[in-house]
Amino acid sequence: TLWNWYRCCAVVRVLVLQAAWALSGGQVRYSVPEEAKAGTVVGRLAQDLGLEAGEAEARRLRLVAQGQRASVEVSGASGALLVSSRLDREELCGKSAPCALRLEVLVERPLRVFHVQLEVTDINDNAPVFRVNEEALNIAESSLPGSRFPLEGALDADIGANAQLSYTLSPSEYFSLDHQGNNDKSASLGLILTKALDRETIPVHRLVLTASDGGRPSLTGTMELVISVLDANDNAPQFNQSVYKVKILEGSELGTLLVTLSATDPDEGINSDIIYLFSRHVSTKVKEMFTIDENKGEISLQGKLDYEEIDSYEIPVEARDKGSPPLSGHCKVVLEVLDVNDNAPEVWVTSLSVPVPEDASVGTVVALLSVSDRDSGANGRVRCWVWPASPFGLEATFAGSYSLVLREALDRERVSEYEVEVRAEDGGAPALRGRRGLRVAVSDVNDNAPAFAQAVYTVLARENNAAGAELARLWARDPDEAGNGRVSYSVWEGGVGGGWRPASSYVSVDAESGRLWALQPLDYEELQVLQFEVRAVDAGEPPLCGNATVQLFVLDENDNAPAGGVAGEVVAKIRAVDADSGYNAWLRYELWEPRGKGPFRVGLYSGEVSTARALEEADGPRQRLLIVVRDHGEPARSATATLSVSLVEAAEAALAAAAGSSSSSSSRSAAGAEMGAGAASAATNVWLVVAICAVSSLFLLAVVLYGASRWAPRAAVLSGPGPTTLVCASEVGSWSYSQRHSRSLCVADGAGKSDLMVFSPNFPPPPPGPAAENGSYVDASQNFQVFFFFFFPRYYYYFFFNAD
Repeated sequence: TLWNWYRCCAVVRVLVLQAAWALSGGQVRYSVPEEAKAGTVVGRLAQDLGLEAGEAEARRLRLVAQGQRASVEVSGASGALLVSSRLDREELCGKSAPCALRLEVLVERPLRVFHVQLEVTDINDNAPVFRVNEEALNIAESSLPGSRFPLEGALDADIGANAQLSYTLSPSEYFSLDHQGNNDKSASLGLILTKALDRETIPVHRLVLTASDGGRPSLTGTMELVISVLDANDNAPQFNQSVYKVKILEGSELGTLLVTLSATDPDEGINSDIIYLFSRHVSTKVKEMFTIDENKGEISLQGKLDYEEIDSYEIPVEARDKGSPPLSGHCKVVLEVLDVNDNAPEVWVTSLSVPVPEDASVGTVVALLSVSDRDSGANGRVRCWVWPASPFGLEATFAGSYSLVLREALDRERVSEYEVEVRAEDGGAPALRGRRGLRVAVSDVNDNAPAFAQAVYTVLARENNAAGAELARLWARDPDEAGNGRVSYSVWEGGVGGGWRPASSYVSVDAESGRLWALQPLDYEELQVLQFEVRAVDAGEPPLCGNATVQLFVLDENDNAPAGGVAGEVVAKIRAVDADSGYNAWLRYELWEPRGKGPFRVGLYSGEVSTARALEEADGPRQRLLIVVRDHGEPARSATATLSVSLVEAAEAALAAAAGSSSSSSSRSAAGAEMGAGAASAATNVWLVVAICAVSSLFLLAVVLYGASRWAPRAAVLSGPGPTTLVCASEVGSWSYSQRHSRSLCVADGAGKSDLMVFSPNFPPPPPGPAAENGSYVDASQNFQVFFFFFFPRYYYYFFFNAD
């Protein structure tokens, strides 16, 4: 059938075009005949774009709508380009050739754009059509053979060979057909009189005019000519040219004179009087746009010309005499409208991928844009740019298509949203501009770890505090947002003095607020210093963390009564010296031998050797103690000392205590003394007199200082970012540790405490919060207390801890 023949031709043409494209390596182009059935495969789009099997659906291969009803679609499964609805070339492109549709194809993950050109080819689906089915002509019988009478030709909506028309006339001995030219605009069709007419013989001639196009098979259209033979006025007006060509700028003022027509009639009298008028076949649009002066033949503008709407007009004009019957001459006015720069560029956003992650790489496509200008030539050439230029830029992907890409790295913590404006300017004079604003949000990624306000927190707490008491408040800042900036706190396990128990058995930190709590009452005799780390972790993926070191110093209270002679009696003091500084010189002492429940113990930081229980005969006359001293360095270094203790009766013990003999070395030491009773008694009396004088003087000074500081608020917890100074002392001897220098203290013999720690901070103003309101931070009076605590420890416990 005819349709099958068309389909075969179309398939062959598609294959030829696709093969030509593959060889040329250029833009993707397809061709499809009009009127193709829905479902007809136009081309293997996914394969031609280089996508693998099944990748078209996974990467969402799709067409971008261009504002017109879509007649083609992309198959999600196969990635083929299919006809989805009826394609009518005449409806899409009219008489324009070739009829090419530009399609934009998007592929996501990653986002890419391709341009496909689809040519809709013409088939001979439109027969020639005359404007009327019957046309009446009046021809004077006086017309001479050879006279020519113009006829209006047929119109064919097709193009090319399918629109090339040929005409035939039904057989007649009086008339023949004259057809000149092939162009619709310049073709001339006329009826030639071949034999003189005789109205009395044949008053009316009826002929059939047939128009045939050049398609295969050819289609035809017919019109009946009714020719009336008139008497008398036998000369029709004649124009001085058959076609008038006029050019005019669009937007010209109303009333502008376009052309003046001129026709002549050789008759005389009324038969030579001519009037000018539009042909009866002229369209309504022409009558609305133009006007003609009947007497002068002047055609003027009475409507607004728009090049973008219609770029040319064909105006058939008739010159008619006033004879009876009147005769007419015909001509055609071809008006070409010239473009002016009256349309600003237009910018459309065809795709926008927001928000953009702040870690997006340079070159990431943020948006796809389409820019067009309805003007032509230089007036329609557009250049585009982005304002402000940073951090985005434009890249041209195709004629009129651009990609907004990332040119610089983003930082959401610095700028979380950008207002971008795409500007376009044409090449007209003066140039016209268009713009389109975009809002590009930046999404957060977890690229900032929590950071504490200070690296080291120093906290002072009195022993015997209540379980659940707040010791300090820690805070870490994370500039990220949402979960990436939500911080949780936890205690990171560290060592404690004496038994290396975990820090989590003493303190706890609230996961949300960062408040540091005491899990149990602190005992200075068990724990003097607790150092651990608090870790802050955000909720990002992956999570980031930050650490802060907490140094918790336990302040001693007078909560232990003096021991009777059964336990707690100081036997000797071991002292070691470390040439390092800082934590590398902070020493701790441990009793290595004998282990278990021996009769002696050693102070962790003081080095004092004292009785742990009442001595028994089973303990033997001599005890050999092996003491290990370690620093806090990484790695820790150690030394050992051996102490020999001789057990004597009560009377001998008094003499031994008065003499106070002990020795130590890095390898081995022995302790023992023998002294006469008279020498011991004399030495004891001297020291008693000195001690009484010193204690009396210090007591008077303490009373004065206490009165000055009585109303000062107390400090339960001290914390702050100032420099750390730690001093440890004992009755037998003293040593000190500081970040900047060392100092020595001398304390009277016989003190009841085995250890002393003083912290002298230098704090900035306290931060706001409940702790500050409750007076938990250091002020001037508290500094005074610390000073008093350092120099007069015994009276400090009495006045400041037991005053109430």
